[in-house]
Amino acid sequence: MQLDLNLLTALDALLEEGSVAGAAARLHVTAPAMSRSLGRIRKATGDQILVRTGRSMVPTTRALAMHAQVHALVQQAHQLLSAQQELDLAALDRVFTVRWHDALTAACGTALITAVRRQAPGVRLRLSAEPGTDDAELRRGEVDLESSTGAPALPDIRHRLIGSDQLVVAVRPGHPLTEGPLSIERYAAAEHVAVSRRGSLRGPIDDALTARGLERRVVAAGPTAAFALQLALDTDLVATLPDAVTRAARDRLGLVTLPLPLPLPEVPLHLLWHQRYDDDRAHTWLRDLAAETVRAVFAPPRACDS
Repeated sequence: MQLDLNLLTALDALLEEGSVAGAAARLHVTAPAMSRSLGRIRKATGDQILVRTGRSMVPTTRALAMHAQVHALVQQAHQLLSAQQELDLAALDRVFTVRWHDALTAACGTALITAVRRQAPGVRLRLSAEPGTDDAELRRGEVDLESSTGAPALPDIRHRLIGSDQLVVAVRPGHPLTEGPLSIERYAAAEHVAVSRRGSLRGPIDDALTARGLERRVVAAGPTAAFALQLALDTDLVATLPDAVTRAARDRLGLVTLPLPLPLPEVPLHLLWHQRYDDDRAHTWLRDLAAETVRAVFAPPRACDS
């Protein structure tokens, strides 16, 4: 059975006005057109809806019973199909899933949660560990916002470049590499810890060293930057990590930071989301807030006042 949903609007007007002429004026149609709509409504419902009593029309018992429900349905339809209302952050009640790599979560997670709670106390954040690239979760709506060092290949995954980071070397205080200038040869000769969720012992740094006729020895690989930094503090292993997102952690541990003696391009950072959220005002607010929070971490540290 095919139903013309426009009949709901006509039925709502008829029940509100109690007359064909009044409903026609309300919807800016002619009285004959409204009379035809009433005929179709009567046929669809099997009820007279409005019956004449003297010079006026009165609703039937069924019409009275359905009046409130019809009006509510029409109002809901108007809300669904009308332009979005202004976003009321104080009343926003929503759960967002943000999937960032561990170093970014450690560097920015607290600031993001604090900002969200200050502006929209009804919003809850689910900070998810990053298991690897899985565009399917973004496409299914299971992840609202994701971090990535590369731009997405799929056209329905949107992205915003919000910063770039450079690699630095982190070692314990008193490490042999802190004595004198750090050359590329001394760097390659040291023993290293790598960060890899898959446990890989080789990466872009090794490829760059190989191109220069050098090899380094990666003796351990761990899944998080926090693990690599702690291992660097407790041993003579060298950790090479992005500067901005690990700066606070390195400072807390008291590690020594050295420049990487190897020219490598900076590491970009993108925020990714699915195109379904392009016009979602609450999601737009979240990704703008996330971008602002991350950019604050990527800003160069201020020099201390003398």
